[in-house]
Amino acid sequence: MEYLLDRKGERRLAAYFHRIGEVLRTAPQRASFATYALGLMGDGERKSMEPMAARACPNPEGVNAAHERLTYFTRGAEWSDRDVRREAARYALAAMTAREPVTDWIIDDTGFPKQGTHSVGVQRQYSGTIGKIANCQVAASLTIATRTEHVPVDFALYLPESWTEDPSRRAEAHIPDEVTFKTKPELGVEMIERAIADGLPAGLVLADSAYGDNSEFRRRVRCEGLGYAVGLHRTTTVWRLDLLGRRIGDPVAVGDLADAIGRGGFRRVTWREGTKGKMSSRFATERVVLAQDDLVDPSQREAVWLLMEWPHGEKAATDFTATTLPANMSRRQLVRRVKQRWRTERVYEDAKESLGWITTRAAPSAAGTTMCPWCWFASRLSSPSAPGLFPPRPEKLPRGKRRIVTTVRTATRPERHFRDSFITVRLAVARVLATWLPRCPLCHRPRSMGPPGAHAREHRRTTPFLNQ
Repeated sequence: MEYLLDRKGERRLAAYFHRIGEVLRTAPQRASFATYALGLMGDGERKSMEPMAARACPNPEGVNAAHERLTYFTRGAEWSDRDVRREAARYALAAMTAREPVTDWIIDDTGFPKQGTHSVGVQRQYSGTIGKIANCQVAASLTIATRTEHVPVDFALYLPESWTEDPSRRAEAHIPDEVTFKTKPELGVEMIERAIADGLPAGLVLADSAYGDNSEFRRRVRCEGLGYAVGLHRTTTVWRLDLLGRRIGDPVAVGDLADAIGRGGFRRVTWREGTKGKMSSRFATERVVLAQDDLVDPSQREAVWLLMEWPHGEKAATDFTATTLPANMSRRQLVRRVKQRWRTERVYEDAKESLGWITTRAAPSAAGTTMCPWCWFASRLSSPSAPGLFPPRPEKLPRGKRRIVTTVRTATRPERHFRDSFITVRLAVARVLATWLPRCPLCHRPRSMGPPGAHAREHRRTTPFLNQ
């Protein structure tokens, strides 16, 4: 079975890491970066810095020093996590946009279940990932997507007021003084502003009702020159518009509007092929003006689409979306654009299950907010169809047939190696990162010993899996 990438994949990884290495500048920073990344992607159960340093250090007496070096790198070293993410994102997006343009920017958040109380930002709070209120951390993310591919470009740890307003907790976790409490919509706006400042290709902002019901979030998105398609709660009020764009009557809750339309006013729409067949539901649309307390004359507010979904088997409409997409778009086109938000769930699933993404007890540091996007880029750039076609992988078509990329996902196969699998890519990434370490991670001998290349050849001769 093939465990190694082809030469093109190896060259892509080498070029990618060369660019990342130039941002990190010094050899000690590259070594610490490699140690931290290998610790996250490794098999160790604990992903905090002390066990990472212990696994990387051959001398038990030197573990404390190794831990201090890693801690300094994540908290105090002079390197820019934003520069690393920007360089990685530009590299990945250049390959994606060479095939098709960017369509969407997806803002979402995910939870990390925790047992104790010392992980930064942990408290009992709601997490959509868990589906209930639980003891967890929450992080917001920005994912950029084309029609068939997606890649995360930014993450931000949500710090509740129970952390930002507690001096003892701040001191214990080494939270910087400039870090203050920000709501999730505020974190989302900051990520959008960073992406725009970094010159990343723009797209339609997609978000759920946790962001969409925030009028300031919607306003800031529009001020940045972007459109949006955001979720609304059932109780959010709107004005209906007539054919001339004039407001009708008083504001009405979107849930009540859907009830007034009735089940018969909803039409079935299929938006994509899922793992269990075609995905479809019933939808209705209305042109509306959002009713909000922003001191703006309602006549001066823009008209938007209200997309309402009434799933099969439900007694009422369950999902509501407001979008600034053009007024001449069809219902099917609206549904297919709005439903692109599913991609962020794939980002979280792949990052947690395949790349070993996990939050640690460290403060919200440069390294902590950089590693997940960075590992994702590395995995995408090393695949033959880099970046982003696995998963999902397009099915092969007969010669002469037009290729239509379908979102067919291969079944999960733990530790199953094939040329562009995450497991294989993790091995390839580890081999490249190992060259940044002052000592070999297998035998812990200094790399300066022996002629160039002899060390690697010796390991390929004595370590079978490196040469399979």
